[in-house]
Amino acid sequence: MKQRYTVQRGALDGVEVFLRVAERSSFRAAAADLGVTPSAVSQAVRALEARVGIALFTRTTRSVGLTEAGERFRERAQPAFQEIIAASSAASDLAAKPSGLLRLAVPRAVVPVVLRPLLASFCAAYPDVSVEIAASEELVDLAKDGFDAGIRLGEFIASDMVAIRLTPSFRLIVVGSPDYLARAGRPRTPSDLASQACVRLRRSGGALANWRLQDDGRPVDLVVSGPLVVHDYPSMLDAALAGVALAQVPEPIAREHVLAGRLREVLAKYAPTTLGVFLYFPDRKQVSPKLRAFIDHARDFSTSRGGGKNKDQRHQGRNHKLP
Repeated sequence: MKQRYTVQRGALDGVEVFLRVAERSSFRAAAADLGVTPSAVSQAVRALEARVGIALFTRTTRSVGLTEAGERFRERAQPAFQEIIAASSAASDLAAKPSGLLRLAVPRAVVPVVLRPLLASFCAAYPDVSVEIAASEELVDLAKDGFDAGIRLGEFIASDMVAIRLTPSFRLIVVGSPDYLARAGRPRTPSDLASQACVRLRRSGGALANWRLQDDGRPVDLVVSGPLVVHDYPSMLDAALAGVALAQVPEPIAREHVLAGRLREVLAKYAPTTLGVFLYFPDRKQVSPKLRAFIDHARDFSTSRGGGKNKDQRHQGRNHKLP
């Protein structure tokens, strides 16, 4: 069979040796760097010169310098050689065992929705990766603050991020215990919340969050009042289960309690829908093995929970201030 190599076999032999001699201006120093003998370096350079058909170095007993042809060869070969090294490194990264510290920026609001089950399975699958969770509602700069990735509701992810869906869209629902509703009555419209006890959520920045409902597709922001202020959705849910007050929580964390009758949903027609929860990270040419492992695990997790098939893609959600 006739061989049809684009580059003749052996054509790249000696290129690294040539570049090292050119850098060091010495055959002996290049040999020491490469861990070979000076005669091996000389032979490699002579073979390269024979292939290109012209001398690449001027040699004297005191010095080694590049010829004009050598200068031209180095100008083209140096960046090409670095690209080959980078290509080799990129391929090797895929085979590297994921390890090290993976830092994630995560709002407290989404922790009970997705992070607990996702992290449990990821840590079991990749014991050499340590995961650090920075739980805060603040919108952080991932690169500037040293995070590998973030997890957030889709509404609040910048459009230049690559996003992986972790959950389908879901509603934020208002729930109360049967005992509370028997005592305080069942609200029928958003305005009825003015006379109800409601659990309030304080953001990490210190402000109390409004409750957001919708009426015929229009957002309705409400300042509610009640006997309890908490800092996360699990605490809001616990307060509702205890009959303290009404709570507005993500439907996924309340679903089992509603189905079991421990909680009842109210104002269902006014419940707003979120885009769902996404893993997001900057668009990079190279992704570390630990982050790639987490991305692949998150994608599989999403598919298993009904989030649909996922591909890395630029996020198309809205980018606006937290409600």
